[in-house]
Amino acid sequence: MSSALTALALQIGVPIVGRILTRRLGAQNAQLATDVIGAVASRLGVSADEAEALAESDPPRVVDALRQVETMAPEMVALHAAALEGQYALLMAEQRGPWWGWAWRPAFMWLLAGLWLWTVVLLHIANAIWRIALPPIDPGVLLSVTGIYAALYMGGHTVKDWVRISRQGTSGGAS
Repeated sequence: MSSALTALALQIGVPIVGRILTRRLGAQNAQLATDVIGAVASRLGVSADEAEALAESDPPRVVDALRQVETMAPEMVALHAAALEGQYALLMAEQRGPWWGWAWRPAFMWLLAGLWLWTVVLLHIANAIWRIALPPIDPGVLLSVTGIYAALYMGGHTVKDWVRISRQGTSGGAS
């Protein structure tokens, strides 16, 4: 973690940022500390790595950024806690439903992995060992099935966002 930023935050008296960076607040999750460092870096107009060096070379500039982030820190902590609660609620909702309501996703992942492994590697090994000509799965069909699965499982929000953005573009940016 960022030792120079942490030391500076503790020295100037920004308690929430200091507790986040020393992991006394949100100790199980480094994402909150990473978000705080990113917020400080964005206030400075540099990358997170450069913010560490800047804390050593130009402390007054970093102090101003830390104080600005300190005013936002309660909202960042609340937002982070709400995201964790949402993830936990989703996990609990998935576990409450019937097994087939969630089992299709990992089962289909393993099926697709097996079909790709068969098509790309195992089929050719089997044909070479037994000197037979097992027919391959059409790669175009396999790619299409993989794409449909990815769209259903992972791409729903992507498609929804794409449609929303394309509608905004055609309506002149108004929602």
